[in-house]
Amino acid sequence: MFDLKYNADGLIPAIVQDHFTGKVLMLAYMNEESLKISIDEGKTCFYSRSRKELWRKGATSGNTQEIVSIKTDCDRDTLLIDVIKNGPACHTGSESCFFNDIKSGDEAFSYEGLYKMLLDRKLNKKEGSYTTYLFEKGIDKILKKVGEECTEVIIGAKGGDKAEAVFEIADLIYHITVMMIEMGISLDEVTTELAKRHVVDHKVKQEKMQ
Repeated sequence: MFDLKYNADGLIPAIVQDHFTGKVLMLAYMNEESLKISIDEGKTCFYSRSRKELWRKGATSGNTQEIVSIKTDCDRDTLLIDVIKNGPACHTGSESCFFNDIKSGDEAFSYEGLYKMLLDRKLNKKEGSYTTYLFEKGIDKILKKVGEECTEVIIGAKGGDKAEAVFEIADLIYHITVMMIEMGISLDEVTTELAKRHVVDHKVKQEKMQ
């Protein structure tokens, strides 16, 4: 099928990535049948090497993956599947199966890393930390800061100063993340909500107000 190069067991590795973030979610294997099912149904279906059977992602957990596109590499022996995920990809409950660091430089940054760092600060408070201060003050203080940072973003953008706008946007994202953690909102809940809005121009709030 599609002139792909399957291995001796009739399998081809499939890298699955998040459509919105580009983050690698998991690596699984497909055979010709599971690839055909994936294309026909529009959701990922893999071949389990351990159970030696087909498995539709999310069949039991509900964490399905809606396929946006399927590509192959230059050698046609690996698939790259772009998906809109409905729940975590990993059986551990993690957003991605790739969360164990072997090597990680200080310069590496991800929003998930920021979320985890701030969550750790809530669970393990550190004296003198601004983040700890916010969590100790509670939701009213956090919301006040979110409101202030929203205003700063508007002022920076209105003034046409890109550098200032970037600085203020970073501040806003930080404080919104603190708010999310304080309210018990996970990254997956937000990305799942975004996934429901397949058309980014869909005016959800405006329609509800009519």
